[in-house]
Amino acid sequence: MRFFVFLAGLLVSLGAVADDVDFTLTDLDGKQRSLSEFRGKWVVVNYWATWCPPCLDEIPDLVEFHEKHKDHDAVVLGVNYEEVNKEYLKEFVESHFMTYPVLPMEPVPVTPLGPVMGLPTTYIISPQGERIARQEGPVTGAAIEAFLERKKQEMNGAQLSPADQGWLTAAN
Repeated sequence: MRFFVFLAGLLVSLGAVADDVDFTLTDLDGKQRSLSEFRGKWVVVNYWATWCPPCLDEIPDLVEFHEKHKDHDAVVLGVNYEEVNKEYLKEFVESHFMTYPVLPMEPVPVTPLGPVMGLPTTYIISPQGERIARQEGPVTGAAIEAFLERKKQEMNGAQLSPADQGWLTAAN
């Protein structure tokens, strides 16, 4: 059911022209991490919090997606969007087996990628560094993979069937 909800209303259009985006945050080990360091790969930026049940539900899928793709074509960045002690956050990340980079960020009205009206919120960034999609609410690894496959086909000029075109909405 979660997958179909994702497919039904997910990944809201961000406009006709994709925006180049970048940000730099400090990870849990004190290292500066920039979105631009992942150019050449798809980046799934997931805003989440430790107190958010839907955020916790999607962690296993995001870990699985990251592990499957990190050495090839995509990565996940988890942006912890709350004011929380870094030691607590480190323990939380370890206890939930989160293998993707986690970047703490205090909540702000508009992030470098755009608004975060609720949690979780996920943005998808193209290999060229363009913000192409946003989803408010939980995501699944399978739905992300389906969306990325569709976008790859579009980028390669493939004609999609009407059924494929209706799955997700995103900016071109």
